[in-house]
Amino acid sequence: MAVDEIRDKPDFRRVVLDSPPSGEEDKLRRGQLNALAREVAEQFSSDVVSPGLIAGFARLAEFMIITLCGLAVYHFYVTNQGDGASWAAYAAVSATGAALTVIATQAIDGYQLETFKNRLRQISKPAAALTVAVIILLIAGFFLKISFEFSRIWFVAWAGASLAGIVGFRMMLSAYVFRLMSSGRLERRAVIVGGGEPAALLIRQLESQPHSDIRICGIFDDRTDDRSPPVVSGYPKLGTIAELVAFGRMARIDMLIVTLPLSAEARVLQMLKRLWVLPVDIRLSAHTNKLRFRPRSYSYEGTIPFLDVFERPIADWDAVTKRAFDLVAASALIVLLSPVMLATALAIRLDSRGPILFRQKRFGFNNEVIDVLKFRSMYHEMSDPDAKKVVTKGDPRVTRVGRFIRKSSIDELPQLFNVLKGDLSLVGPRPHAVHAHTANRLWDEVVDGYFARHRVRPGVTGWAQVNGWRGEVDDEEKIRQRVNHDLYYIENWSLLFDIQIMLMKPISLFKTENAY
Repeated sequence: MAVDEIRDKPDFRRVVLDSPPSGEEDKLRRGQLNALAREVAEQFSSDVVSPGLIAGFARLAEFMIITLCGLAVYHFYVTNQGDGASWAAYAAVSATGAALTVIATQAIDGYQLETFKNRLRQISKPAAALTVAVIILLIAGFFLKISFEFSRIWFVAWAGASLAGIVGFRMMLSAYVFRLMSSGRLERRAVIVGGGEPAALLIRQLESQPHSDIRICGIFDDRTDDRSPPVVSGYPKLGTIAELVAFGRMARIDMLIVTLPLSAEARVLQMLKRLWVLPVDIRLSAHTNKLRFRPRSYSYEGTIPFLDVFERPIADWDAVTKRAFDLVAASALIVLLSPVMLATALAIRLDSRGPILFRQKRFGFNNEVIDVLKFRSMYHEMSDPDAKKVVTKGDPRVTRVGRFIRKSSIDELPQLFNVLKGDLSLVGPRPHAVHAHTANRLWDEVVDGYFARHRVRPGVTGWAQVNGWRGEVDDEEKIRQRVNHDLYYIENWSLLFDIQIMLMKPISLFKTENAY
């Protein structure tokens, strides 16, 4: 049995996704957090840098350094000689040597966190890998009988320049890593869910792992102190599971580790139902479980087995790729659509008094409140920044220009600047107003698990919008459909999916029956 089979059980999905909110969840909506938990959360409120991102950047940088060194030596020396192999041949050798160096560095753990923390190994391992790559190229050139086509001076100069470039890069990387370590940002922050002896055993095992980058921030447990001590292995119990959600909104947490045994299935499911809305990895500790799964079902921290239940969506290099796409595409769209935005601004100014832009408080990533920009579509004196009243068909608050730009979604174009700022993504769940409601019920009260849509950065448009779920939300089914589409997007994200949604956006604008 794999953990996926547990996750797909009807009982799991019914408890985690369909259960009504509890009284404790009502309290966490109001952001209640005890003093100790708040103090610890503030201590861990700074962003962290993933070791995986640093390793990926180091691989890319060293590949580029070695390749560019080969091309630079070719340009300044070989081109003046006027004979030998072509530019393409030298480029191929340079890229091959770079790839071999990166592979060899990976093989001797040159991209591991413990290597980045040690200045000597930080330099010696990639230097040794480059030496191996050079030797392999020499042997290959000899047996293929092509070495005479390449300049020996180029080869020596390329190897020397590459070594100097790698050493210089690693020295800068080392300084950066030590700066991150001193500020506590080069770590994975973990919270233990469930106290007592299982938590104590897990903490001892985690702390015994060599070169571990896991930082335990505290323990949360619903049980009273007589069953769950207030301090376990030196770490305090910071509060209940309901308070953990509020803690996760304030602190930058990477993973939650549940220490409860799988035999306590009902209790585990109830916890997961509360915790899955957070943008973190959620793991079940398997170090004390007698029930054993297939080896592939486990992930490991050193020698400690875990069952992965939820993974943080769009993390590490996926997040970098998505952000780079947002910056490039949003910048291009601002340039291309600038005539439309200027014409809209002029029309708003001529149509009614008041500012051209409208700012509204909306939920962003991890429930952070952000200011979203829109072209003003209502009369200024009737504006509703808190979204206390839903806009309906023929709403007298909407101006003549406002009706057109709302139907065509032109009023959303200023949000491209929110994308550049980093508050929004081009594609993602649409950010809803903080007080958005239907029939006097806030949307997080209508849809259980509503806040799970905030596990990723919200978007200017999304999967729900291009499928027709945009505009007025006058019944509960419409908001449920939006949330379902948003969760589907989060679980199935890819860059191609973002591009598909953007290509569908112009076609979806013709569906204006719910846009007022």
